[in-house]
Amino acid sequence: MRRVNRIIIHCSASPNGRADTINDIDRWHKERGFLRALTFRQQYRPELTSVGYHSVIHCDGTIALGRHTDEVGAHTAGYNHDSIGVCLIGTDVFTSAQIEALDIYIQTALSMYPNATVMGHRDIPGVKKTCPGFEVAKWMEARPWIESSSAT
Repeated sequence: MRRVNRIIIHCSASPNGRADTINDIDRWHKERGFLRALTFRQQYRPELTSVGYHSVIHCDGTIALGRHTDEVGAHTAGYNHDSIGVCLIGTDVFTSAQIEALDIYIQTALSMYPNATVMGHRDIPGVKKTCPGFEVAKWMEARPWIESSSAT
């Protein structure tokens, strides 16, 4: 199992409420030149050639798996080697189903990586984005049932 120090929450920066999917993100990432390693692609989700995230949460709350957690992502330059990335479809307004799914995702990820820091893309030094559209540290504080050693 790959060492994971960060769980980074992203948004797709697409219109809020639009029913984009992991397949759309895979296409967008392909257009940006991302490409998954062939060895991982052959073993896990071969139809997704380029998606940079490990998971994407659709507007209906479905958690779509992207890259395997052992595969280095392509979601946060300079931080991919020791992080997993989850992306919420939308920009800054998310459905209750998405938030419930994110709760489950973070709880599960922290059970696998108990020392990982949960943070937003915008919390990475040098990132000048609003992604994921909310303050992750405040979001984590409002969820006492999500046990985490730290949140940024």
